[in-house]
Amino acid sequence: MAPAERIILSKFELEVMDLLWNLGEASIREVQEAINERKRPAYTTVQTIFARLEEKRAVRRTRKIGNAFLFEPLITRTSVYRRIIDEFLDLFGGSAEPVLSRLAETGKLTLEDLKAAEEKLDGGKGKRR
Repeated sequence: MAPAERIILSKFELEVMDLLWNLGEASIREVQEAINERKRPAYTTVQTIFARLEEKRAVRRTRKIGNAFLFEPLITRTSVYRRIIDEFLDLFGGSAEPVLSRLAETGKLTLEDLKAAEEKLDGGKGKRR
């Protein structure tokens, strides 16, 4: 896997990568057709995004079936999300508190989210008392 911390993805490139991560290996056409029909771009637009992702070394061609190349991700979802979240937190001086406060205000932070975070903080050792 390429070092994702050096790869900057646009919003649309990230959307294409998300589809490719879900599919594992796919052609440009398969990815294009997986995009919500309401906002589905032209095939050539998705083809351009794949060319950019190849240039960035985020994807690679794996094989050819007929006249279509299949692609697979060279970076992981986790590594990309970590970089995005780290950059986002840097905007707040590295503090997660403003983000957590906003998530709580909007109801997007659930009790299950907090429990999962607590488990991460505990290192998976069970509950702290």
